[in-house]
Amino acid sequence: MEQAGNWGREPVVFLPGMMCDARVFTPQLNALSAHVPVMVAPLHGGARVETIATHILSMLPERFALLGLSMGGIVALELLRRAPERITRLCLMATTPLSETPDQAAMREPLIISARTGGLEKALQQSLPPEVLAPGPRRLEVLNLVREMGVDLGAELFVDQSRALQRRLDQQATARRCQVPTLIMCGEYDRLTPVKRHEFMAELIPHAGLEIIAGAGHLPGLEQPEAVNRALLHWLSVPSGSSAN
Repeated sequence: MEQAGNWGREPVVFLPGMMCDARVFTPQLNALSAHVPVMVAPLHGGARVETIATHILSMLPERFALLGLSMGGIVALELLRRAPERITRLCLMATTPLSETPDQAAMREPLIISARTGGLEKALQQSLPPEVLAPGPRRLEVLNLVREMGVDLGAELFVDQSRALQRRLDQQATARRCQVPTLIMCGEYDRLTPVKRHEFMAELIPHAGLEIIAGAGHLPGLEQPEAVNRALLHWLSVPSGSSAN
């Protein structure tokens, strides 16, 4: 792995995916915490991305590097929209800058009802089906961890986060205005946010590099942690104003 070298001193803030907590970043926290301060900001604060972002910004350092996974990437773009001067570099992993289509929003309604009526585990399984992860021996292990995190976080947060995703803004204009070293990362097997979506994001954002993680799906940090850690260590070493490639 690359060493810290000329890294900036800013802490790295991780934003987890829907119904995930710090456990989704365990390999990354272990690797990076030897070199820089790290923190995980939970996606609490209401049923809109804007209110979640406001809640998170109130807790964060004055300046920080920002990594968002899936829903965390959506919230990261809202933080970038609101406080670009506070973000020193950006990593968007398995995510999208687009708003939800009416069909996508409608598909969340039965899951919300299920979560509210005692069927949270079923709603979690339908939200992250096995086929969005890479095939192989780690798939079941990762799915079990996702279920554990979701059950621990509870049905109320599932409903709030689902509503926030339904109502989210299109952030393409925010992405185009980004002026910090940016890494776009995705798994080659990701069916929720496919490679093409990340290629599109990398074209939108100036100074963006694209890293496609072989043998990974929607949760590359858990599926292929060593490859993800290498990419993140490189991202953190890139001088400001340079591409993250």
